[in-house]
Amino acid sequence: MITNNQKQNIALFLALLFHVCGAIGILFTPYRQWFINNTPLNLLLMAGLIIFTQQHKPLSFWLFILLCFVTGIAVEIVGVNTAYLFGNYSYGEILGPKIYAVPWLIGITWFTTIFCAGNIVHRLNEWVLKKFGSNVQPPVAVQLFSFVFDAAMLATLFDWVLEPAATKLGYWQWKPEGEIPLFNFLCWFMVSAVLLIVFRLLKFDKHNQFAVHLFIIQLLFFLVLQTFL
Repeated sequence: MITNNQKQNIALFLALLFHVCGAIGILFTPYRQWFINNTPLNLLLMAGLIIFTQQHKPLSFWLFILLCFVTGIAVEIVGVNTAYLFGNYSYGEILGPKIYAVPWLIGITWFTTIFCAGNIVHRLNEWVLKKFGSNVQPPVAVQLFSFVFDAAMLATLFDWVLEPAATKLGYWQWKPEGEIPLFNFLCWFMVSAVLLIVFRLLKFDKHNQFAVHLFIIQLLFFLVLQTFL
């Protein structure tokens, strides 16, 4: 029987291996396009590793995955086909098969980003509340607002770091001149906030250490690509 610590170590090793090799392959080898074309494999593996390392998987956990997937696909379909959300953009072919011009893998990435950001801020909030002690507990509504705002900002920060590298890699393109609109980040924050309210209210374990590690690894990965591409 594999213990949770062993699962965490296996997942961390694989995440580091894939992202380090991916960065090296994209930046320093003649096989750059091969590594870029295998982005879907990496995205699926990382989502699978989150599920693999999640200690308890009640129905609410699976419902949250489904909600993130459906919401992510739905808002992206509206965005791509109308420009009413996020701005004027379109997806390339690298991320694979599409639903109404949106790669279905985008729904997976919404889950990964929101789940990781939620885990990080949930842990930080617990640490802060524990530090202040039980006598200085803010109202529940204040705790919810603080969690949602901080986690949505973190998810939006990830998108801000991701965007320049993603466009250079051909994941998607902004029109007409490639400038990323501020409106994109505002929409990211708002959609993330809605999903994070559900994350906070649903009853499932929110102490997945791998999710914390994965967020940091992916953030550093795209920072490196943004710097050297």
